[in-house]
Amino acid sequence: MEKVEENRKIFLLVLFLFFSSVPRLVAFDYGEALSKSLLYFEAQRSGRLPHRQRVSWRSDSGLTDGLEQRVDLVGGYYDAGDHVKFGLPMAFTATMLAWGAAEYGGAIAAAGEMEHALGAIKWATDYFIKAHTLPNLLWAQVRMLPTSSNTNPRYSRLLLHHAQQLFEFGDKYRGRYDESIPAAKSYYPSVSGYGDELLWAAMWLHRATRQAKYLTYAVEKAAELGGAGWAVSEFSWDIKYAGLQILASKLLMEEGRRNLEEKQVEVLEQYRSKAQHYICSCLNMSTADSNVRRTPGGLLFVREWNNMQYVTGAAFLLTVYSDYLTASGEVLHCPRGSLGPREILSFVKVQVDYMLGSNPLGMSYMVGFGRKYPKRVHHRAASTVSYKKDGSFIGCAQGYDKWFGRRKENPNILIGAIVGGPNGKDRFKDMRENYMQTEACTYNTAPMVGVFAKLPPLESEKRQAILEGTEKGSVDCGGGVLDALDRGEEGGIELGFAEVGAGAGKSQSCEAARAALLNHFPSRSFSTSFAGVGERKRELPRFVP
Repeated sequence: MEKVEENRKIFLLVLFLFFSSVPRLVAFDYGEALSKSLLYFEAQRSGRLPHRQRVSWRSDSGLTDGLEQRVDLVGGYYDAGDHVKFGLPMAFTATMLAWGAAEYGGAIAAAGEMEHALGAIKWATDYFIKAHTLPNLLWAQVRMLPTSSNTNPRYSRLLLHHAQQLFEFGDKYRGRYDESIPAAKSYYPSVSGYGDELLWAAMWLHRATRQAKYLTYAVEKAAELGGAGWAVSEFSWDIKYAGLQILASKLLMEEGRRNLEEKQVEVLEQYRSKAQHYICSCLNMSTADSNVRRTPGGLLFVREWNNMQYVTGAAFLLTVYSDYLTASGEVLHCPRGSLGPREILSFVKVQVDYMLGSNPLGMSYMVGFGRKYPKRVHHRAASTVSYKKDGSFIGCAQGYDKWFGRRKENPNILIGAIVGGPNGKDRFKDMRENYMQTEACTYNTAPMVGVFAKLPPLESEKRQAILEGTEKGSVDCGGGVLDALDRGEEGGIELGFAEVGAGAGKSQSCEAARAALLNHFPSRSFSTSFAGVGERKRELPRFVP
């Protein structure tokens, strides 16, 4: 234990020194980020939009999809900035949304967002059900469907039925996604092949059904399909090995050796070894040649084109793994030392805060969050005038000639979208044609739903830090006790200071408290009002988005 504690202190010291030169916001409203991340998926909907559609500048689209083939393929999601629906990244998006809801459903519900989360998942799964017209026929070559929602048992059974048929279909007729659909090769070429998808599907089906045959498949096929062999440092819609390996680790950490056969334990340990390699590589705790690169500002950096997808995927996997460690009472062992779950989660928060604006440019890479964010997102619908405002025809040529090349900001804000992000030197050009950095994708935002839901409880520590900071300055301000941090109306935040003890209702030093709050929440402005009678006064600084 002493060795673990020593390594923990070294890790935290390195973390502090590495990021101390980077200007950072101390606290963010992760609840706001959660709400906006789910709103983004409504902007990506294809098909006939529901009456409760909240993104008002979007209209119905793709209503004749599948008509020539006499198949109803209306619905689903556009993957990114163009009007194309690709099955493989859409399936990954739905899976990550479902995984987040499965792990953090309570927190999502507490934030009042469960209806929107389930709606986002169902918009994809409804489409996949329609696209799976025969047991051995799937339009778009999707291999796996998530089955997270138990709020509708009949619908869950329907999803499970399709998922099991698709798994058998994919295993019997093996082939890479981009080879099965040549048109997708220019957009979504598969590097990892199909092995990770088959094992990924087997592990999810085992979790959903608890049927031994799926675990047997994942164990017996682990070597053949690479699950126990691939040691990776990235996770994405294509390369799913890290996610698969963490799922396998969860099973091993939950079941232990009590309910598993010796062979199963042996292979699951191999999976966990590779999962630890991924986690350690992200934490810079692996061997030098396998650690994930960092930008000077501290962001994980895998490659130039849409790097943020790898950051959000890593944030999710590290978050759930830290929870699995907590539940099992274990620590993470890396080549450069051992770390506990709190240290892993602290690193996740650094990555999330960078994403939301705590970076050298002070830029939030979530559109619509904070005061400074990309205004020229590479997105056809967001960059052209809404049909509801101008009903004239805008085809590809008209859109390109009249709207794409404009230097002005997009007429529509793609709220909640997470764009590709900065380059390896923390530089970012907010230009519509700079699609490597300014295009947003559904699979960028999907992993963050669970992460944002997990993080709000951590802010209680920051609230205490604010309190301690004001107390050190001899700030009385209604007693100096941080009483509440609750979401107010219209997305605002209220901070209440309630007095403690007799005569603690003085408020002569509230300007100092105001300065401290601005220091911790520099992206917000607020006005001050007072409530209460006589000695029991409260100051309620109200933050306005």
